[in-house]
Amino acid sequence: MLRNAPLFLLLGLLASALSTSLRADDPLLESLAPAASQSGERQVRGVLRARNQAVLSSELPGRIVEMPFSDGQDFNKGDVLARFDCSAYQAQLNAAQAAARATREELNHKKQLAALNSVGRFEVALAEARQAQAQAETQVYQVQVKRCSVTAPFNGRVVLRRAQPHESVASGAPLLEVVDNGTLEIYLLVPSAWLGRLQPGQAFDFIPDETGAPLKAKIKRLGARIDEGSQTLLLIGSLPEDAEGLLAGMSGTAQFQVTQ
Repeated sequence: MLRNAPLFLLLGLLASALSTSLRADDPLLESLAPAASQSGERQVRGVLRARNQAVLSSELPGRIVEMPFSDGQDFNKGDVLARFDCSAYQAQLNAAQAAARATREELNHKKQLAALNSVGRFEVALAEARQAQAQAETQVYQVQVKRCSVTAPFNGRVVLRRAQPHESVASGAPLLEVVDNGTLEIYLLVPSAWLGRLQPGQAFDFIPDETGAPLKAKIKRLGARIDEGSQTLLLIGSLPEDAEGLLAGMSGTAQFQVTQ
């Protein structure tokens, strides 16, 4: 048994080093590590994250002709954030719509002839199939034309423009990074030993470093799993409705009254 002791010691050191490496690569663990406790009070670090945030991408290849909002500008839900040169897709849609009208007229004509017993049911069925095909092609081009404009999915602000007007981008290329600072939540990592003392709706104080003004926050929900390496649990808190001047990415200190 003693001969295997160095092996177990080596494995333990490797596991410790791996855990430290994982923590160093995880900015959440690094920035939210529990802070030193005070008398009658416990403190942990936290960050503000927005529920509504996204990197909007192009759904088709093309040339950007308009991006009306720059970095830091506010926009409303439904505003056009980017518009592509859609002349080719519009021409295809026009041709598909003309073909659909032609097949509709053909079908009506076949039905009239069928009523006079001049054509059989087979001719009418073929005309119906051609009309259905033309309508389907029209719908495809309508979707492509609709994708020529990227609209805002929510009220928010442009964080960063990943592309610029007059550039040609591929399908799936990132265009804009956007965030809604009106949907901020507090993300904390608290010691797992606090689990039995915390519950949704419980109040705590959160002090952003950037403002220094204490905010009366509440526990919104607890995470689904305890991190076995750091023995911490994710906690999401809600800010008061009258909180102003806050931005996603701000960090601060959360103070809990936790009984022993």
